[in-house]
Amino acid sequence: MVFSSIPFLYYFLPVVLLLYFAAPKRLRNGVLLLASLVFYAWGEPRFVIMMAAAIGQGYLFGILIEASAKRGSKKVFLTLSVVLSLGLLGYFKYADFLIAGFNAATGLSLPLLRVTLPVGISFFTFQILSYVVDVYRGTAPAQRNLVDLAAYIAMFPQLIAGPIVRYSDIAAQLKSRSYSLEKAALGIRRFVIGLGKKVLIANALGELCSIFKASGDKSVLFFWLYALSYTLHIYFDFSGYSDMAIGLGRILGFTFLENFNYPYISRSITAFWRRWHISLGSWFRDYLYIPLGGNRVSRGRWLLNILIVWVCTGFWHGAAWNFMVWGLLFGLLLILEKLWLGKLLDRSKLLCHVYVMLAVTLSFVIFDSASLREAWQVISAMFGAGAYPAVSGEALYYLRSYLVLLLAAVLGATPLAARCVSRLGETALGRRTLWLLEPLFLLLVLLTSTAYIVDGSFNPFLYFRF
Repeated sequence: MVFSSIPFLYYFLPVVLLLYFAAPKRLRNGVLLLASLVFYAWGEPRFVIMMAAAIGQGYLFGILIEASAKRGSKKVFLTLSVVLSLGLLGYFKYADFLIAGFNAATGLSLPLLRVTLPVGISFFTFQILSYVVDVYRGTAPAQRNLVDLAAYIAMFPQLIAGPIVRYSDIAAQLKSRSYSLEKAALGIRRFVIGLGKKVLIANALGELCSIFKASGDKSVLFFWLYALSYTLHIYFDFSGYSDMAIGLGRILGFTFLENFNYPYISRSITAFWRRWHISLGSWFRDYLYIPLGGNRVSRGRWLLNILIVWVCTGFWHGAAWNFMVWGLLFGLLLILEKLWLGKLLDRSKLLCHVYVMLAVTLSFVIFDSASLREAWQVISAMFGAGAYPAVSGEALYYLRSYLVLLLAAVLGATPLAARCVSRLGETALGRRTLWLLEPLFLLLVLLTSTAYIVDGSFNPFLYFRF
């Protein structure tokens, strides 16, 4: 089940909210856990047992780590928990990739396991890891209530696509949280805006990317149109899901940290990764980069630490070489910025933005490719290789058809609209205007998103053609 589906929007979510707020406060974590298990079991019920086992070992080892008097014993229990968590993730996500690599290196033909990847395993595995590590470090107490810990790990708002919520950030909220109409209104607003970003913008741009891949009339213009569309698609898809998760959390009484902060306005790749998937970047910083020594080591080791973190970041996204190269590319760019490129970019704001968007766009071409060879072919064609014409009739047709959507997406990827709304709210007349128009706007977004989910041809951004 996904947030942008009719069963979730009009069946699952209303029933869960009704049961959640009808239950006494002391039972709401139990209701949340039960709802989260139903949500997770919707597609693959058998994986609920796997997730329960992962939660169980995290719960057990958290208590054992805290109860151990000797540091050596704590380290043993931590190691066992980490091995179990990463082992489970490695089996389901990376086993076939490793077997295929072994076969290619040795010439053998070991059969692939064909393991089905459980939804959300990367996210809840990282939450379990951060929990037991924080207990080991003494920065968070072990949770003695299994229901509370399980509700945190399996919480359906952030289970599928994040953000990665750390236990220490919401431990107090698991025990006691407040509710109000104002918080619920803020949560609803955030959820509906995220739904619109996901459905009306990301999904439509994803369809354009699919059209490009199936086209037999490619051109240099069409390759660039695809690259731009996918770069905007992945931002609105991921940030839209994060908005919906944060909004749902707010309705349920939780405050999740922000996960995106207009990354496409960044002036460096360093700044980009402070704004893009913030919860993942901070997780790798605190649980891998700093334990490796961070920048408090020799220059050679420091650069190696950066590369290790970014190869792991790429590998976290998927079990394929293109993801590793994608991560390695960002690692190399970050190193270049730290050594000398950053000073060069400071000379021109325009040069900074061109550099960032070019690097990010090319990186997402690699990210979306089925293989490194395909990525190279697309990038080469974007710069005129491959004997493709500069312009094709199909490219012009889809550029005209999607131009309004692309312009809306570019504008939406900046804080300009949010700033205009904020300034409007600074005056009494503006506040009254927003008070009247905001509910109507949100209702319009909800209805048009619903219509687009039901009938993919209904999208107001695609009605205008040039």
